[in-house]
Amino acid sequence: MLSTAGALRLKRYSAPIIRTRTKMDSRPQADRVFSPPSYSSSPPRDGCKGGSDDAVISLQEWQGWGTSSQFPSSVKKIVKDMVALERTTDAQMRFGGKGGKLKGDFKLIEDKKHRATYQALVDSEKKIQFFSARQIACRLLGSRAYLCQKCWLPLEDCMCSKITPSTLWHGIRFWVYMHPKDFLRQNNTGKLLWQVFGVHAATLCLFGIAEHEEIMWNAFKHAGKSMVWCLYPSDDPSTKSVQDAFERSLAGLKDQQLMKYEDSPLNFILIDGTWNNSAAIFSRLKEQAKLVWGEEDLSCITLAMPGVSVMHKLRPQPSWDRTCTAAAAIGLLSELHVLPEVSSLHLDKQAEAVEDALVVLLEALTSRRLRMACRWKTSAKSATVWAVGGRVWKMQKKSLIS
Repeated sequence: MLSTAGALRLKRYSAPIIRTRTKMDSRPQADRVFSPPSYSSSPPRDGCKGGSDDAVISLQEWQGWGTSSQFPSSVKKIVKDMVALERTTDAQMRFGGKGGKLKGDFKLIEDKKHRATYQALVDSEKKIQFFSARQIACRLLGSRAYLCQKCWLPLEDCMCSKITPSTLWHGIRFWVYMHPKDFLRQNNTGKLLWQVFGVHAATLCLFGIAEHEEIMWNAFKHAGKSMVWCLYPSDDPSTKSVQDAFERSLAGLKDQQLMKYEDSPLNFILIDGTWNNSAAIFSRLKEQAKLVWGEEDLSCITLAMPGVSVMHKLRPQPSWDRTCTAAAAIGLLSELHVLPEVSSLHLDKQAEAVEDALVVLLEALTSRRLRMACRWKTSAKSATVWAVGGRVWKMQKKSLIS
C-alpha cells in the first residue's frame, strides 16, 4: 500500500479567508443579451434571420470550448429552435446568473415550450438526450462573449496565460465524462486536464450527447475491456486500488515494452459532476458496458489515499474520500508513478503540472470572489444611501404641501 506522503503531493496553498457562500456565482449577475461574439465568424444579430445553423454557433466556436468533436446535432437543433422562437415573439433572449440561465419573458415562453416537448417524449433515452442538449445549448448561448473559451472564466478573469502546458505519457488517455450541468461551470476542474495535456490526451465526453458517447465507446471497443478503467469510489468488492490493478500487469516490463501502451493506451474514465449526478453517470456507464461487453462489471479503481484538493477551500466535498476531478487525476498519476515499472515515465511531473493549474484556478476564483464581494458591498451601500435620500425628499415634499 502507498504511504500518505507518496499517494498525493498536493502543494499547500493558503487562500484568504472568505466569509461568503461556498457556491460560486451565488449572487445575481447582470443579464447578458444574446448576440454573436466578436471572435466568431457569425454575422450580426439581424443576420441570423437567414436561417443558417452556423450563423448561430460555428464549428470553430464549438470546438473552442474544449472539444475536437463535431457540433452535436441535438444541441444544434435546440439552438436553432431557440433562435427561431425569439424571432416569432416579442421577448428577447437574455441570460444571467449561475450557468448562464435564461431569464425574463423569453424564459417563460421557452420553458413552457421545452417542458411540453420533454413530456411528449416516451423513451427515457430520448429524454436524457433532450435534457442534456438543452442544458448545453443554453450554456453555450449564455456564455459566448462572456466566458473565455479555454478556461471557462469571465474574460476579465482569464487565467490562460498562467497555465503551463505539459505532455501526458502517450500510454494514458483520460476521458472526462462530464454532466451537462458542469459544462462551462467556472469552478469546474475537469477542464484543466485538456488545458494542460490537450484535447486528444484528455477528451471531453458530455453525458447524454450521442456523438460524444459514441466516440468514447468506439475507442473502448477498439482498446478492449482490459484497457478501460473507471476511477470511482465504488463499494463494489471488485473495485481495485491502483497498485492492485496494475502492479501485476506491469511487472517486469522494461522501457521498450512500455511503448506498446502508446499504440493502445490505458483509458481512464474520470466522472465529472456533483456526487448525485455522478451516480447517474456511473449507472449509465455500467448499462453501456453491459451492451458492449455483455456484463455490467466495469473495471473500477479507487485511490488508496485520496488527498484533499486545494479546491476544497472554495468547494468543499461531502466526505474526505471524495475529491475534485483534477485532484483525482493528480492522485492517479501519482500512484502510478510509485510503481517501479513506470517510474521512468515521470508521471509525477505530469501530476505536478495539473496541480499547478489547480492552484492557478483557485487563485483566479478567489480573486474574482473578493473583487465581486467589494462590488456588491459598494453597490449595496449606494442603494441604501439612495433609498434614504428618497425618503427624506418625500418627507420634505409632504411637509411643504401641508
